Amino acid sequence: PILGLADFTIANLEVTLAGPPYAGYPQFSSPDELVDGLTNSGVNILVTANNHTVDRGKQGILRTIDVLHDKGVPFAGAYKDSTHRDTAYPLILEQNGIRIALLNYTYGTNGIPVPYPTIVNLIDTALIRADYNKAVSLGVDEVIAFMHWGVEYQRSPSFQQLWLTRFMHDLGIRLVIGSHPHVLQRMEVSFDTDSTEGRVAVYSLGNYVSNQRPRYRNGGVVAAIQIEKENGVSRISNAG
Repeated sequence: PILGLADFTIANLEVTLAGPPYAGYPQFSSPDELVDGLTNSGVNILVTANNHTVDRGKQGILRTIDVLHDKGVPFAGAYKDSTHRDTAYPLILEQNGIRIALLNYTYGTNGIPVPYPTIVNLIDTALIRADYNKAVSLGVDEVIAFMHWGVEYQRSPSFQQLWLTRFMHDLGIRLVIGSHPHVLQRMEVSFDTDSTEGRVAVYSLGNYVSNQRPRYRNGGVVAAIQIEKENGVSRISNAG
């Protein structure tokens, strides 16, 4: 029931929807019904750039995109080609007069090259800056960067995570949400109901749905963020 409380409930889809034969680790292909389960539970936005995006090659990327499109689930992260990316990214979410841009990047794809002409957004500060500037030109109120980064099973953020967060905050991206370590890492939030200042950094959400059972890997967190807009100015009014 918690997932249905938000206007936008965003999850990281760390598998492909490449069709049968279905397979788990290390090269995932999940049944299309996984998306139905997510949407039935309240998830309505997915991010698709992670280290498993290319697990099933070009056809895996293309089919995942087609399934999400057919099921009407907006997503950010991986694209059929540069034209698709140019028209669909950043993903713009709008509700109650508030426009949000969703950005999504991954540190890599497990050493598997991204097959031409498909695109998987990789972490690159020049690319992030360009995408942020595009989002601003589209008249958004807030930008969320969903990052696939860090060191697996490490319970503290890496130097790169800290550095990139500072870079994005300084750029103007006030909401930074991370995944990949598969364990919970710390969360930092500042919000002031009397001003427009406010920042959120969630370095790793941990695991939400997973078969990992060792200590620290057997759970995760839902980060809830409230954005309000008054007199044309948005602010982060609550987070937890």
